[in-house]
Formats: sequence, C-alpha cells, structure tokens
Amino acid sequence: MKASRVLLYLVLIVFVAFYLMPIYVLLMTSLKSFREISLSTMWIPPKEVSFRSFLRAWYGDRSIGLRGLSGNFMNSIYLTVPATLISSVLGSMNGYVLTKWKFRKANLVFALILFGMFIPYQSVLIPLVQVLQKTKLYGSIPGLILVHCVYGIPITTLIFRNYYSTIPTDIVEAAKIDGAGFVKIFAKVILPLSGPAFAVTAIWQFTSIWNDFLFGLVVTPNPSVQPITVALNNLAGSYFVEWNVQMAGTLITALPTLIVYIFLGKLFMRGLLSGSLSGM
Repeated sequence: MKASRVLLYLVLIVFVAFYLMPIYVLLMTSLKSFREISLSTMWIPPKEVSFRSFLRAWYGDRSIGLRGLSGNFMNSIYLTVPATLISSVLGSMNGYVLTKWKFRKANLVFALILFGMFIPYQSVLIPLVQVLQKTKLYGSIPGLILVHCVYGIPITTLIFRNYYSTIPTDIVEAAKIDGAGFVKIFAKVILPLSGPAFAVTAIWQFTSIWNDFLFGLVVTPNPSVQPITVALNNLAGSYFVEWNVQMAGTLITALPTLIVYIFLGKLFMRGLLSGSLSGM
C-alpha cells in the first residue's frame, strides 16, 4: 500500500474517532449509575453496566414527577409516519404536474413553492398558531401533521421535479395516445418509476420531522401530546439533571432515525444517484 493511501486512512480514522467521541460518552454515561457520573470519569467505561437509566427514561418515575418517554415516542410515530407519507405524495404530484403537464408560468410557480424552503420558521410562528387556533387544530397531533406537510412540500416538490425530469416525456405522450388521462398516467406510469425518489423523500422527511423541536414545542403545549424531542427536553429535572437518564433518553430518541439510515441508507444514496436531486 502506498504511503499516501496509508496517510489518507489515518486521517479518516482520526476524523471518524473525533466524530464518534460524543456518541461514546453518550453511551458510557447512559450505562452508568448516577453515583458513577462525574466530569473526571466520563471517558471511563462503567464499573458495573446498568440499564436502569433506560427504564427510567422510558417509563419515568411518578414518585418524583419524572415523565417517561414511552407515550411521547408513540406521539412521534403518529406524527411522523402520516406526515412523511402525505408530504411525499403531494411532492410527487407537484413534480409530475411541473414536469409532464407544463403550463404557462410553471417555472414561476415552482420558484414560489421553492421559496418556502427559505422562510425562517421563527418568522411565521405567530400567524401559524393563529391559523391552527381558528381551525381547532392547535395543541393536537393533526395540527402538527398539517404543519409538517405544508413545510415539507417545497423540498419534496424539488426532489420529485428533478427526478421526473429524467423520465422521458415520450412515455407520457404514448400513454396519452392510448387514451390515458391525467390520473391514470400518474398512477400507472409515473408512480411505478418513482421508487428512488420516494426513498429519498421518505428518509429525508422522516428524519426532519422526527428530529423537529420548534414546531412540537410551539404547537403542542400539552405534554401528553408532545413529540419525543420536546419530552426529552422536559426529562431534565428542575433542580438537578440525572445525566445517565438524560443520555439514555437521547439514545432512545435517536434510535428510529439511526435504524432508518442503517437499513435504508443504500436506498437513499441510490435515489440521490438516480437524479432525484440533480440540478440543485
């Protein structure tokens, strides 16, 4: 092996180790009892491995008013799955219209949709809350689903539009000659070819929605309907923090997105390489 190659691997190993250092501390701390936790011993593995912190993070402790993450975990599932599916389908429909059924000012409409990606969330929180209050959706998971669907439309539209632009228009024209209409072409011709783009948008949206904190905090003030990221913030005590419980809750919160990337990471890369983000 050439010296340059060895040097490259050494540099990569250093960067990987540096990147994994916080995860190492997170894991070691979550496996310790509260007595073992201190700044001087945070790099040292636990003397006795304990999973009690995970149980406390999941179930909580009513005797001290510690609310567990189990209910909020399911809230995030109820939020993330439908919001991901709906925003992906809406993005695919927009991309289909903007590429295969072009109309006057289509590029302007696309630019306006894309503009929504660059509006800071903080600037629309007050009107957002007012709209949700008037529609009776404030403080509920359906309200959060609506918010994430709306804010997911720009990125999903971009992904599907760029992906559908790589599909030959001749296929759509041939379907029109055979008598297929707008809906039938989309269902029978476009959707079967959309697997890579759906993989990208599903992984992207799932991760973004699951990790969101701001909308969950503002839209759902009731702890019983808050997503897990907001509940994780509330897991810290008022007077002191049980760092082992906090770290265990962090691992529980991050687990679904880690599983998604571990098992679907190849599909994500395959979708990117198939042109779903070409032209960005």
